[in-house]
Amino acid sequence: MSSRRQMDHLERTASNYRQDGVYPAQVCGIMDESETVKRLRLAVHPDFTFRAGQWVDFFIPGMEKVGGFSVCSSPGLLQKEGVIELAVKYTQHPPAHWIHTKCTMDSHVAMRVGGNFFFDPLPSDPSVDLLLVAGGVGINPLYSILLHAADLLRQNPTNAGRGYHIGSTHLCYSAKNTQELLFKKSIINVCKEFPEKFSCDFHITAQTADIDQELQPYMNRGRLSEGGLRCHVDPNTTLCYLCGPPPMIESVVQTLLSLGLSQERILFEKWW
Repeated sequence: MSSRRQMDHLERTASNYRQDGVYPAQVCGIMDESETVKRLRLAVHPDFTFRAGQWVDFFIPGMEKVGGFSVCSSPGLLQKEGVIELAVKYTQHPPAHWIHTKCTMDSHVAMRVGGNFFFDPLPSDPSVDLLLVAGGVGINPLYSILLHAADLLRQNPTNAGRGYHIGSTHLCYSAKNTQELLFKKSIINVCKEFPEKFSCDFHITAQTADIDQELQPYMNRGRLSEGGLRCHVDPNTTLCYLCGPPPMIESVVQTLLSLGLSQERILFEKWW
């Protein structure tokens, strides 16, 4: 997220769906997700709810500017532990700068959920094969969707019960280098847990150091290509979620359309 994009968060998302409630929250965990990204865990009000893929308006006491950050955790974590997680990249924009320089354990904030970009199927909805395409910190909402899809599969492992019948899930994730690939070990673990249902490809564009052996089977050098997408697109079953820089999204959308995927099966969120 550039400063310009963040600065205009409320204006830029004015036409998006928003919940009515603004809920208090307390920071209960802070960790470095990468050299430039901090991951916050926040204990939230019992009435707080969100759908996988949505963002929050982030209100900091005494600060005029309002942050806009996608939730990176799953609705299942909220149900189990009463917490959500945000992964915020360092910028000079006041809310992000506060998170990196002043936020501490037990800091109090407030949040309001919004966004039309989410995956929340009803049990009766037709099964889809998810294609998730992320660029940089655009991984945040897609990681939430991936975790939610895994939770749905755990709830209905044989697709025989009354729950939603989950299809396959494939993640294409591009970043400058492996350091900037957030959540990579957790993503790989999900793919290993459900090898017949989940898969991932990581793409790095400016890596100079050696790649860890554990990551090598999933790693590709260079940008995402049409060939990398083609085998994961079925015009009848694929539902694609995209999040990243606008040039990447525009390029991938054109590629998906050329592969026969209809516009209504391509959902995207531009965060820059």
